[in-house]
Amino acid sequence: MDYVQLIATMSPEIYQSLIRSVELGKWPDGRTVTPQQRENAMQAIIAWGESHLSEQDRVGYIEKKEKAGDSCDAPLETPLNWKE
Repeated sequence: MDYVQLIATMSPEIYQSLIRSVELGKWPDGRTVTPQQRENAMQAIIAWGESHLSEQDRVGYIEKKEKAGDSCDAPLETPLNWKE
């Protein structure tokens, strides 16, 4: 079974268990999660969420709000001039 198949067949219960293990730093049986296991679990969590959850329900989602008068797309008041 390759990685894509593994993620596709992973159940929501396993997904939640991986999240909990990453949060606590230990597996359900009490063993410590190694740094490599944490990295692999986080990749699986992200991959599973991408294919099974809406954007708002995924781990790490941050709602983008715009403040009044604050926009990244606003034109510069003074154009930049590059000098060599």
